[in-house]
Amino acid sequence: MRWVRDNLKIVAPIALVGAVVVGYLAFGVFGIHTLFIDDKVNEDVPVFASGANASGLASDAVDDATTDAMNEVMADEGIDAAATVAEPMPDMAAAEIVTVYEGMFGPRSHPGRGLAKVLNDGSTQRFLRFEDFETDNGPDLNVYLTTADADADADDFGASGEFHDLGDLKGNIGPQNYEIPADVDLAEFDTVVIWCVRFGVAFAAADLAPVG
Repeated sequence: MRWVRDNLKIVAPIALVGAVVVGYLAFGVFGIHTLFIDDKVNEDVPVFASGANASGLASDAVDDATTDAMNEVMADEGIDAAATVAEPMPDMAAAEIVTVYEGMFGPRSHPGRGLAKVLNDGSTQRFLRFEDFETDNGPDLNVYLTTADADADADDFGASGEFHDLGDLKGNIGPQNYEIPADVDLAEFDTVVIWCVRFGVAFAAADLAPVG
């Protein structure tokens, strides 16, 4: 201790630099703070370009308020709505959201649970949706669709494996949606992986299976 006191001018800067380096490694590189902070999300069922939404119906249907407004305009112009003869409108099939693939998340290097499912409205547009989802938080977590099974070696998910990156994980807890590119073949890329890009580790994974 006497040596430390006698050489405080030397020891203090070294200790400060050491603390900065340790802090940088802990928070900047390893992202240790993310293990203690949850990112919670709560996204609704996605709305498709067709207008299909959570109700399963196209959102461009004519509502009562619109009908009343049209009747008022016709009345102002002296048109008898009841006597007006119009060609019958063709039946328009409402766009319906259906689940085409689904699977349950299981743990890999971290706990993981919840449902992963692929939603489609009959068009080429598809969304991957998580429900009742929860895993640990971490740095640089992304959502992958891979060709490897959920219980495969980690190397099969990362740089040496075949995968499509759907982007950053929006939150480690809660329902969330990711649009799937039209060129992704889900018969081949049929596993969802929560992947830590920084350390090459799979947090959780789910095998997708066709529904129906």
